[in-house]
Amino acid sequence: MFKMNVDDAVICRLKKNGLNFEILVDCDKTMDFKHGKEVDIEDVIVGDDIFKDVKKGEHASEHDLRNVFSTDDKKLMIRKILKNGDVQLTTEYKNKLRDEKKKAIISLISRNAVDPKTNIPHPPQRVENAMNEARVNIDEFKSAEQQVGDIVKQIISIIPIAYELRKLELTIPADVSGRAYPVLKQLATILNETWNNDGSLTVNVEVPAGLQNELFDKLNGIAHGRIESKNI
Repeated sequence: MFKMNVDDAVICRLKKNGLNFEILVDCDKTMDFKHGKEVDIEDVIVGDDIFKDVKKGEHASEHDLRNVFSTDDKKLMIRKILKNGDVQLTTEYKNKLRDEKKKAIISLISRNAVDPKTNIPHPPQRVENAMNEARVNIDEFKSAEQQVGDIVKQIISIIPIAYELRKLELTIPADVSGRAYPVLKQLATILNETWNNDGSLTVNVEVPAGLQNELFDKLNGIAHGRIESKNI
């Protein structure tokens, strides 16, 4: 069951009922597992040992494992630790996340911002150069949509940008709220949300002006024109 070098492994830690449970894992494959991708558990873990403290080499007791996980199946225990535990992310993985967020932010700006003098979008390379010059910091744990507004403010002194964010209140019927929610997360920043007594969903969102029509088109395609909206 040892398919990777122990020295390359990181700790996945679950704290439950005041107890500590740790396993050694491959960082990238563990995050793939957490994101719902098809992975072989034996490729994710380094051995099937469950520790109380990996660094001290202290194993979790069989008594604690049975009491906390309510099973004698070690594979099931490991799956629960992988699913609910916190992973010690490697520097390489954090860099990968930052690169992905940076590309997404560049795409958002180049799609939705224009040079106010010409009303023509800035090409991605120009946006990236401006971000590099401004020494923009990318937060790997925040979505591109959550960061783009602040980043535009940082690069506007380097390249002229017209980038408008609009705040909207949307009410989505109960029967389509589940399908509409991922669209909201993809195209807008959800500021707050309320589930109404009739099962409908009311959300306040912030959306780039250039994405507003696309947001309405997709939501109304799902709800057949039954979306209620107003500017806030």
